[in-house]
Amino acid sequence: MRTKQVVASFWVVLCLGLPSVSQSSPSRQQQIESHNRTAAEYLKQNRPDLAVPEFRAIIALDPNNVDARGNLGTVLFFQGDYTNAIPQLRVALKLRPTLWKTQSLLGIAEKRTGDISRARGDLENAFPNVQEEKIRIETGMELIEIDSGTGDLDKAAAIVSELRKLEPTNEAVLYTAYRIYSDLANESLLSLSVVDPNSARMQQAMAHELAKRGSTAEAIEHYRAALKIDPKLPGLHFELADMLRTSSTAEGREEAEKEYKAALEVNPFDEQSECKLGDIALQRADFKEAFERYTRAVKLQPGDPEANIGLAKVLIAMDQPQQAEPLLEHAIQLDPTSAMAHFRLATVYRQEGRTAEAKHELEEYQKYNHMKRELRKIYHDLHQDEAVDENVDANPEK
Repeated sequence: MRTKQVVASFWVVLCLGLPSVSQSSPSRQQQIESHNRTAAEYLKQNRPDLAVPEFRAIIALDPNNVDARGNLGTVLFFQGDYTNAIPQLRVALKLRPTLWKTQSLLGIAEKRTGDISRARGDLENAFPNVQEEKIRIETGMELIEIDSGTGDLDKAAAIVSELRKLEPTNEAVLYTAYRIYSDLANESLLSLSVVDPNSARMQQAMAHELAKRGSTAEAIEHYRAALKIDPKLPGLHFELADMLRTSSTAEGREEAEKEYKAALEVNPFDEQSECKLGDIALQRADFKEAFERYTRAVKLQPGDPEANIGLAKVLIAMDQPQQAEPLLEHAIQLDPTSAMAHFRLATVYRQEGRTAEAKHELEEYQKYNHMKRELRKIYHDLHQDEAVDENVDANPEK
């Protein structure tokens, strides 16, 4: 259970002895303090079962004691007694509405007992206010389960996005993101087919799905069908060009170049098409056109690693490695996992006599190139033949 990981965070806060709201007589207050000390000792000994009677004794003396209500509800929650935990947590929250972690626990308990409506309300209130990272992630994951279960995929996706910012490498969050985004994509495709099954967008979506499965020829047919319906549809010429560029024939590659140019006619600020045309020019050793294409791409989108790497490759080919160096360093800042950028920078450093730095960059290239090759293999095994990253270069020396 994920919530076990955050139990300590709740108890540490709840057992700090927050001031009671009641006006107890001195003797009663002394009893309350005695029970508090005993309960705290039991919790330190990891004996919450023995702490329960102490908290109940405090509540008998002072029904409005927020600490005791909150602590009792928390202990019962982590013992799996959600039914009895809920009323204690609700009273604590009523007495002090800003107990966000208490509200988070309450929402989870309500969810576990089938009270989805109340659970959603409490979790939604708690989620943006809980500051502790682990508790916020737990709250968000519970909310995602509710939203995805009721078909509110847009809400679930928004929460996933927040959780990924908090913990970008959390496996549970990443898997949840994969599931939510996949479900959202499937739902969107279904909706598109209902709205207009004969539209250019529908043809484009079908082409995209076929491309993911490695059915290149069929994907190209659907892209062409989409272009017949709407030749000015943004992104369409570019996607068709990418498919055609994988062709083994000279005709296919020539058509790809025409489609990239057509994409720029539809959208003169299409930086990705400029990059692709720069790469095509570089392959045929037309350094002048390649330099112009990649220079414009960098101006259009300075934060694109591919554009920076492409311009650096042209400069290296033109025997200007010193001008290429800052572009490659910038590309690595933008994308530290870029195998191509590390390899090219290693080459530049080696030419400059910076042996140690060149060795480090070569090691980084080998590490990330291996990682991305493994990802390609996984995608292939899943029949997902999309490129993982075009920065992986089988023959980087070329």
